[in-house]
Amino acid sequence: MARRGQRPTGTRRSAPRDERRARDDVLSGLARAVREVEAAAQRGPVTPAVRTKFQAVALELREERARVRGDQASSESHRAEQLKRLDGIATVLARTAVRDPALLALLASDAVAADPARSVGRDLRGVVGVGAPDGVPSSERAAASAPPERRVVPQSVVSRQLANPFLAPDYDSVRQSSTARPHRLAGWELLGPLLSSFERAGGGAPACMALPEPSDRHAPGGRELMPHQAQLVAAAAAGHRTFLLADEPGLGKTAQALLAAEAANAYPLLVVVPSVVKTNWAREAGLWTPHRSATVVHGNGDTVNGFADIVVVNYEVLDRHVGWIGEFGFRGMVVDEAHFIKNKTSQRSQHVLELSERIRSRTARPLLMALTGTPLINDIDDFRAIWQFLGWIDETKPLADLMDALEETGLSPADPGFHAAARRCVIDLGVVRRRKVDVAADIPARRIADLPVELDDKAGRSIRAAERDLARRLVSRYESALAARESGAPVEGIDHELVRRVARWELKDAATAEAGENVFGMMRRIGQAKAGLAADYTAQLARSAGKVVFFAKHVDVMDVAEETFTKLGIRFSSIRGDQTPTARQKHIDAFVNDRGVAVAVCSLTAAGVGINLQVASNIVLAELSWTDAEQTQAIDRSHRIGQTDPVTAWRIIAAQTIDARIAELIDSKAGLAARALDGSDEEVQSSADVQHEALVTLLTDALTAAR
Repeated sequence: MARRGQRPTGTRRSAPRDERRARDDVLSGLARAVREVEAAAQRGPVTPAVRTKFQAVALELREERARVRGDQASSESHRAEQLKRLDGIATVLARTAVRDPALLALLASDAVAADPARSVGRDLRGVVGVGAPDGVPSSERAAASAPPERRVVPQSVVSRQLANPFLAPDYDSVRQSSTARPHRLAGWELLGPLLSSFERAGGGAPACMALPEPSDRHAPGGRELMPHQAQLVAAAAAGHRTFLLADEPGLGKTAQALLAAEAANAYPLLVVVPSVVKTNWAREAGLWTPHRSATVVHGNGDTVNGFADIVVVNYEVLDRHVGWIGEFGFRGMVVDEAHFIKNKTSQRSQHVLELSERIRSRTARPLLMALTGTPLINDIDDFRAIWQFLGWIDETKPLADLMDALEETGLSPADPGFHAAARRCVIDLGVVRRRKVDVAADIPARRIADLPVELDDKAGRSIRAAERDLARRLVSRYESALAARESGAPVEGIDHELVRRVARWELKDAATAEAGENVFGMMRRIGQAKAGLAADYTAQLARSAGKVVFFAKHVDVMDVAEETFTKLGIRFSSIRGDQTPTARQKHIDAFVNDRGVAVAVCSLTAAGVGINLQVASNIVLAELSWTDAEQTQAIDRSHRIGQTDPVTAWRIIAAQTIDARIAELIDSKAGLAARALDGSDEEVQSSADVQHEALVTLLTDALTAAR
């Protein structure tokens, strides 16, 4: 039993007393922080970090003043004492602010609260053990306490914000919605008629906005645009800022989007894409806008360059990064395969629409581009999310530009000509649709487009580790052979003749299965790792461009692809080497004649010759062949007499692996073969030559890196 005058063991002080002490600690913490800011300002120029801390103190001071004034549990004398201390902190802030106009602006009641300042404020509270004040919005408190795997802020993004934390949004010049003004059509329900205007369109109705003739087709880096590509870029240069770019696959939508951003100076630029193409976007940015830096968001964004001009993020990780992306200050946004957002109840659609709205609210006339070869998947309502992303409509009505255009027609939904005029209004806002057949003169009859993919899962890490092991074994063989030379003469640099001999030894051992990890096994594993990604991309092509031929070397890669198509509800034919002639022809006929069969899954060796698949103009090469001839034979299944469209072969390449080296070697040998066929003395190369050269390159790179 406790003696009189003592608190019982295990009990705590009263809650009001604990709260009072905690708040006194907050004031003491703010006082220390403001003195540190004052001292830093007196020592020299005010740095971004000092400005961040200055605003954090100002924000916390404002919150504490509101809390103290509304605290009815404290005595009047205690509130007066706390307000006096807060006035003292405010005096120091004001005295410090007169040293720098930028600091003075941060004391304004409408100053934009930068995320770094809020973060520092949370740290100040955390030091003294006090949580977020009640005035902080619940969404912000949730974001601050969200699990790391759900919401993250890459460290380089924090560094960028600290370097320029007070970059104010361009709110003043953001156009206000014209629907706030009286309109003749204000009482009409317009979204339904607008959507149905596309269903009612007859044959020959325009599907593309009027595009200007380009004055120049040259792009940075010495590349040249095709005429149809240059037209869209010219429209962006002339001031157009929203595009639904619905060109068929193979017409270069990526290059058009990147150069439209260049023409509009829409940087920093956000690009949201499916995971299978995000590496390709970074690669294309390097080709078309080499003077602009691009970064790709992987996982939690540990490798993100927060100072890049172009930020590429895939739909699958967007939920983790939507917080900082919304505050980054993007002036343009591109959504690739925009039909991915057609379901407005999905999380990815909601995130994309939220980011679009934030960009439009902060930036005057941002560049917004939706890229898709399939603007409609199921029905006309699939347009809604894309139009909303572009800022043409909201949930219930047309927005500024579209409403103005409808007003100018002088028509209402009750008038006979309304639907045709309304459709024209939407198209003029930025619908761009060209088919291969429309621009056949612009593009080559047959072309190969490389699509690099990142193998960033467990299989990818295993493949890269195996490649390192193979390189180490080659180096060890090289060094042993070098040491065993009888002459003992020193070698300056790399003995390239010995490198080639070591590569031949390795290739011989691999052919007889005497080596451990070898080049053949690695290429098979790479094919297996790429299979799902290649099938996903094939499915996208099938939905947007019609029939697609999928080629693979190995049966297990074909199996993975067919499992993927089955899960996605895509019908396919399977053409393999173990089929009877009757079964083989049945599958070929199904692909050629049945409109519902979208993909032909073909063995590169069994279906590479002797069949006609010209109903498809898109081919996916999921695995690399060892020769250009084998690759060409596969492409020629579609690129043959009877084909009316240019043919595009999409070659799926595993970035940062030996796969990429072999692709380069195949292309270089293709040039030799072409010259030989034209009468050159060059000897046509075999598959063994490519395999040998791949090992030579791998060993040479390893020896160079070791020096």
